[in-house]
Amino acid sequence: MEKEKTKRIEDLFRHQVRKDSKVKNAYLLVHSQKLDIHMNIAEGSTGDIPANPDQPNYMASVGKLFTATIISILYEKGELSFDDTITDYLDEDLLKDLHVYKGIDYTHSIKIKHLLKQTSGLYDHFWPLLKKLLKEKEFNISPREAVIWGKNNLKPYAPPGKKTKYSDTNYHLLGLIIENITGKPFHEVLKDYIFVPLGMENASMYQYSDPIKKYDYPIAHFSINEIIGNDLINYAGLDYTGGGVVATNEDLLIFMKALVTGQIVSKDTLEKMKNDSSGLYMSIDYGYSIWQFRTIPVLMPEKYSCWGCVGVTGAFMFYHPKSDAYLIGNFNDVSYKSKGLRFMLKVIKELNR
Repeated sequence: MEKEKTKRIEDLFRHQVRKDSKVKNAYLLVHSQKLDIHMNIAEGSTGDIPANPDQPNYMASVGKLFTATIISILYEKGELSFDDTITDYLDEDLLKDLHVYKGIDYTHSIKIKHLLKQTSGLYDHFWPLLKKLLKEKEFNISPREAVIWGKNNLKPYAPPGKKTKYSDTNYHLLGLIIENITGKPFHEVLKDYIFVPLGMENASMYQYSDPIKKYDYPIAHFSINEIIGNDLINYAGLDYTGGGVVATNEDLLIFMKALVTGQIVSKDTLEKMKNDSSGLYMSIDYGYSIWQFRTIPVLMPEKYSCWGCVGVTGAFMFYHPKSDAYLIGNFNDVSYKSKGLRFMLKVIKELNR
């Protein structure tokens, strides 16, 4: 039975990749001790190099879950509270007029939890700056400068805590808070707090750091409107703590197992990360970078209930409690922003058969 499930999932995956010319390479790992399944497969190529299951992938906004986890580690260490306002940790120059909505300055009302669950009311600087980078390949901007650019060029959409809207600006600010508390650049914190303790030797921060162990294969190519994202040498400042993690699927599995089993943060803290949430889409709640499928009769049956994180390249990293399954993958193309998640649900359907 397990071999039949594995075969169906592999066929589903390879067919999905082969039928879509936009997808140059894709990766899928499914692990369930309960179902006695462990599959780690790849399809396509990076340039002339065939895609390999052990190839590192840029995981886009899946990296937000690492940022939220570090914030939660600092919470457990007593270094911060989720209810603290961001003014406790960021300087006045950055904060000045950061959130002015309909003539009222709400900057001092933004709490760390608002950033974590995308309810700060702040704009998203990522897409307009990416558009600029795609036109001007030499364009370069630091994470701090990106926040300031957003402040000067974009407008908030609501007072803090009133509405949910996905914004990389929120996670840039979390990264700056982490750096101010720890006194270290984020890529070092990522290594010290997560990669080294968990033995994630094949993980790094995109364009900021190297893995503990040198990669055996090049980072898989990812595509943005048919442009190879790896060729954008100044991309990292836009992404930063909104999604800069690069890793092999096996290393990502190490992280998710540790998160699920309480090895990184306590299970009580994980429950808070999951359940202090807001409605992001019709059937999806968003916690501290954790997407959870909300059960809706007919539309989203309970058998699909799972939680994890999504990236714009069709990247996903989820845990499905019913089958005790970890699902990690990437289609490495922005056209899969939604399709990657839909494909993952197809895999869950096969696991439920």
